[in-house]
Amino acid sequence: MKITILGSGTSTGVPQIGCSCEVCTSSDVRDNRMRASAWIETEKEHILIDCGPDFREQMLRYVSFAPLDAVLITHEHYDHTGGIDDLRPFCAFGDIAVYADGLTVADLKNRLPYCFKEHKYPGVPLISLTEIFPHIPFKIGETEVFPIQVLHGKLPILGFRIGKMAYITDLKTLPDNELSYLNGIECLIVNALRTEEHMTHQTLDEALALARQLRPRQTYLIHMSHHIGLHEKVQRLLPEGVFLAYDGMQIIVD
Repeated sequence: MKITILGSGTSTGVPQIGCSCEVCTSSDVRDNRMRASAWIETEKEHILIDCGPDFREQMLRYVSFAPLDAVLITHEHYDHTGGIDDLRPFCAFGDIAVYADGLTVADLKNRLPYCFKEHKYPGVPLISLTEIFPHIPFKIGETEVFPIQVLHGKLPILGFRIGKMAYITDLKTLPDNELSYLNGIECLIVNALRTEEHMTHQTLDEALALARQLRPRQTYLIHMSHHIGLHEKVQRLLPEGVFLAYDGMQIIVD
């Protein structure tokens, strides 16, 4: 399985508009972060996790145009769903299968009603929307996806386990009963917003503590703001096996 990190940034992206801090003005391309998203390639399937407002640019930069077998949505916030309309070109291969929890399904129908009318305007994305539930696995072709439930502040959202990889973003707390579903993972992709406390997102220290608890071979940090610090400086401080992800990064999981 190959994972391409399409975006490693938080909701504002990095650089943040109007900011002149050392991260937002950095010449290191790894400090430029689009909104969090990932492209998963298995032997036979292509799967997108989250489809934010940078989706079009991410596709043009990092992914060869190919059939899209599924879109997995972690939750309804705009930085994770704002690019749904840009799925239109992929309809050349057929309807787009989008999987999300009940709150997100309702939100998408409310926000994009023209995609779900009986008589659609020509050219709108053709979306097949399916509600999914925590702890009930489902198949995309030959690939099994196992949704888990985490808390984004007080909002229950989804994380996804695919084989030995788990992708969890916007996490603040992981309920104890979810830990067993992550046993044996070798690759953890998880959010670390900044070093300072935040009410709805993990800090860097909280993400590192989770990695120590789950003990994957490799941990990649995503959904970072400009407050995380410069990529080069922060990476030098991280323990072995923990990496700041960056846009365009490719990860191989056996």
